[in-house]
Amino acid sequence: MSPTTPLFVAFEGIDGCGKSTHAKRVAKAVDARFTFEPGDTPLGVMLRQRLLDASEPMSPQTEALLMLADRSHHVSTVITPTLAAGQSVVSDRYFGSTLAYQGYGREMDLAPLRAATDVAIGTCRPDLTIVIDIPVAVAHARRAPSQRDRFESATVDFHERVRQGFLSLAELEPNWIVINGNQNLEAVTERVDAALAAIGWFA
Repeated sequence: MSPTTPLFVAFEGIDGCGKSTHAKRVAKAVDARFTFEPGDTPLGVMLRQRLLDASEPMSPQTEALLMLADRSHHVSTVITPTLAAGQSVVSDRYFGSTLAYQGYGREMDLAPLRAATDVAIGTCRPDLTIVIDIPVAVAHARRAPSQRDRFESATVDFHERVRQGFLSLAELEPNWIVINGNQNLEAVTERVDAALAAIGWFA
């Protein structure tokens, strides 16, 4: 069941947490537009290639600005038009990922990063953000050994900071909920669906 008014829901978490699986499942179940960041536009594809290429050195500031460029374009060409047309949106990552990865993970100053994020997204904020939280060691075990992009090749300490960043953000940001992803799929699905029922989905 989907609400009459289109809603915007974002799934967040460290790589390997299962957010993509749940985002796709939910979008299909409620006939919402599934989208993701970075890379779900032609411009985004080019930005994603640069962002994930671990062979090309990149400062945290450059990394953040490329992420925000992708997001700004994503908002203006995908998310906002879809909502305006009356269809809900489910996104695999949104602004929380930049704050967690570049802010907490790369240890950038959060104040200017938040200010730049506000420029990129304007008033386009999710009605609900679901963080799927799992230990870093579990996430690493789930990922294929061959996956060594810019972020997956980062240190364990980096990923620990990112995870803690998501948890810290969930305490600060409105409309965020943390779900324990370190349990069986059925249990996580039940918790996700209960959170969505509170905003009118699956009710």
